[in-house]
Amino acid sequence: MNSNSNPVNHRFAAAATADLDPQQPSPTATTTHPQAQRRPRGFAATFSNDSTTNNIQAKSRKEREKEKERTKLRERHRRAITSRMLAGLRQYGNFPLPARADMNDVIAALAREAGWAVEADGTTYKQSSPAPPPPTPHSFSHLDSVQQNDHNNAATLLVQEIVYKEHGNGLSGNSFIPVYVKLSTGLINNYCQLMDPEGIKEEIHYLKSLCVDGVVVDCWWGIVEGWTPQKYEWAGYRELFNIIQEFGMKLQVVMAFHEHGGYGSGFISLPQWILEIGKINQDIFFTDREGRRNTECLSWGIDKKRVLRGRTGIEVYYDFMRSFRTEFDDLFIKGLISAVEIGLGPSGELKYPSFSERMGWRYPGIGEFQCYDKYSLQDLGKAAKLRGHAVWARGPEDAGYYNSKPQETGFFGENGDYDSYYGRFFLQWYSLVLLDHADNVLSLARLAFEEIQIVVKIPAVFWWYKTTSHAAELTAGYYNCANRDGYSRVFDMLKKHAVTMNFVVSGALASCNEIDEASSDHEGLSWQILNSAWDQGLSVAGQNAQPCYDKEGFTRLLETAKPRNHPDGRHFSFFAFQQHSPLFQRTTCFTQIESFIEGMHGELS
Repeated sequence: MNSNSNPVNHRFAAAATADLDPQQPSPTATTTHPQAQRRPRGFAATFSNDSTTNNIQAKSRKEREKEKERTKLRERHRRAITSRMLAGLRQYGNFPLPARADMNDVIAALAREAGWAVEADGTTYKQSSPAPPPPTPHSFSHLDSVQQNDHNNAATLLVQEIVYKEHGNGLSGNSFIPVYVKLSTGLINNYCQLMDPEGIKEEIHYLKSLCVDGVVVDCWWGIVEGWTPQKYEWAGYRELFNIIQEFGMKLQVVMAFHEHGGYGSGFISLPQWILEIGKINQDIFFTDREGRRNTECLSWGIDKKRVLRGRTGIEVYYDFMRSFRTEFDDLFIKGLISAVEIGLGPSGELKYPSFSERMGWRYPGIGEFQCYDKYSLQDLGKAAKLRGHAVWARGPEDAGYYNSKPQETGFFGENGDYDSYYGRFFLQWYSLVLLDHADNVLSLARLAFEEIQIVVKIPAVFWWYKTTSHAAELTAGYYNCANRDGYSRVFDMLKKHAVTMNFVVSGALASCNEIDEASSDHEGLSWQILNSAWDQGLSVAGQNAQPCYDKEGFTRLLETAKPRNHPDGRHFSFFAFQQHSPLFQRTTCFTQIESFIEGMHGELS
């Protein structure tokens, strides 16, 4: 069906094309000229010519700058000592310290080890003595109350861990989390024809018997608009959705604007007409420092550039979403489609393609920055000039390669350039491009899908999390160093669009060697991301990163979805389960899957 024939298009047409190209001048813009400065007279003229005063002020500024640098060095030295202390306590003393613990946490842990009881508000007493009454509000000074607020989260986490060890897992068994299963890629071929309808019916019947709540289907841009711009073919998806509707299952769809590489289910590229443009203008793709192009998805540098047959990247995404909304308007009205996930990067995740295996990346490499297409470099140049340092219009030097370790580079290593004036400028710009891309696409997604639940997938870049630079997160676009929260701004933007954050969680247990060699921390990263999202008031969902075949893996997924003894009763709003091998490995892990779904539904034994 041609989306242009439906009257629903007119509902979105005005907003889709408005203000998308900032290079076009506004019709209401006026040219302003700086006002001529008046010549100083009298005492003002005397003081303006006083070179002694100017010299004193210049020296004062230099002293202030030097003092700032000295303060920064002292703080960096203090953090390094604290980091080593925490690492030693965790490794050799088995202290359950949070990932971002401070000295209050260390003191509390040591006090408990010595036999003292430490309450969440800091009240400390011997275990053999009766607990003192809680302090009244007026007994706190203003400074005490501020310090208590600053460290309350970490102290609460320690108390929760102790209670968990003494009283069991404490999962909230009465909370219901819907479970969706992601159908495998390859159900629909490159001509948008449904493959093996009877086999699909058999699989959905099996899922229905497991009490699964719904399914997730990828809608591939490379298939639907694969051959001709703005010619959308939805026939195969219509047939698939009708089968899902027959079984009374809920449906979540993914607007997949990226390439798919397989797991044995076939290769799906970007649309062929996009690849033809890319042969002439390779800068529409993300580019690494060596100039190699990545065709997994389009560069965010062309989000507002009319280089796609007269359309910008943002307009192309919006036209695809609008076509889907128009084509399946009847299913939206019936309530069959419960949520739409918007792909915002490689694998559909909001991140740069910094860990591309086709470029030779292997875990746990730090990855590479992806900002060397001409459009991104032009934007970087504008930002550098605006900052007053045109020489900063370049990518980082000595940032290593895809498989480097942080300590092998000058940029990410201890006291590296990532924390220099230039490094902070670049990382701020790099992460802001990611933020702006998501903001622009979600603005139009909200316009296309109105009241429908919109989902955004956030990656779990947990390797090198225990280092100060968090190198892998930086190359992925998250400016999340040891002294900086790189997720709160992203979640604040998602909150603005009323988006559900879908966090990719790991069900696999990392080995001690892996943790040591890659300085990884699954639990620390999950704790930071989930609590940051919940603090922002976001709805949070989850999706497993690796297949699960054993009870331990399913248990870890369940514990992440329903955090043990969370003081506010937080839990996932839904869980999207994916299995790369034949669905669920029916013959090997049926019992574990059934127990997992029962646990998600609140039927814990």
